[in-house]
Amino acid sequence: MKQQKALTLKTLTKSNVWEVEENDIFRMWETAEKESDFKDNRNHYMDVIRSAFEIEEIKIDKPEVIKKYEARDFKVGNIHFDDNDNKKWGIKKRAINRITDLTYENIHHISAAKLIEVLDRNFGGGWDSLSQSVQDIIESGFDISTTTLPKDRLHKPGGMYDKKVNDGYEVLEITKGLWVEAIFAKAKPKVENHHKHDDDNDSMNNGFGDNYDEDLEDENPSENSYDDDDDDDFDEDKLTEESYRTTFETEEDLNLEAEDVADDDY
Repeated sequence: MKQQKALTLKTLTKSNVWEVEENDIFRMWETAEKESDFKDNRNHYMDVIRSAFEIEEIKIDKPEVIKKYEARDFKVGNIHFDDNDNKKWGIKKRAINRITDLTYENIHHISAAKLIEVLDRNFGGGWDSLSQSVQDIIESGFDISTTTLPKDRLHKPGGMYDKKVNDGYEVLEITKGLWVEAIFAKAKPKVENHHKHDDDNDSMNNGFGDNYDEDLEDENPSENSYDDDDDDDFDEDKLTEESYRTTFETEEDLNLEAEDVADDDY
């Protein structure tokens, strides 16, 4: 909160600019233009603002024109570039609706529910259908884990689905015939950054920090390093569910859960 109150055009970066709204931009610009080095830095300020906002110059200053901009959710105000240049601008926060809208700068400023909405709107091929670069961006801000199970087993009481949801994960279900892939997402805790000029570098490093999800290690053992402490925490449900995802040798899967063997026509 203290950082947000102290934000000015000088401290604005391509990461924290996502924390402010249109009216904040007009206010900060009005304050900054009184400073002696404003003219030298205004192009930099505009570049940072444009990374998170759409900006359009309103060349015809008439009520009917302004109403059209406002109907498109633009906030309209004056921005001075110098003493003799008073321009009217329309400013609107960039929407995050597509996978291609996700960046290392804005990924920390959306919720897990919003991420699931974006994923659901954009693809149906599952987590592995995303490019590695998009996966890296998402995992820099969220703990992600996946599992693929038969429809009738995904919502097994007390299974992985229930455990993840109870732990605060949002989930996207993707139907694949008689199977369902579940993608679980939970925002990583925000780490306070004491060096404002390092914001962009920090956002890129968060995907490989200390907040690594233990469940991800269990569910994707071939893709992640092992933790010796996990050897003592055997979870038969989790291993059994993952066996559906990693192998289709039915006999081996059924041997992992004796109870299911008794219920199946085997």
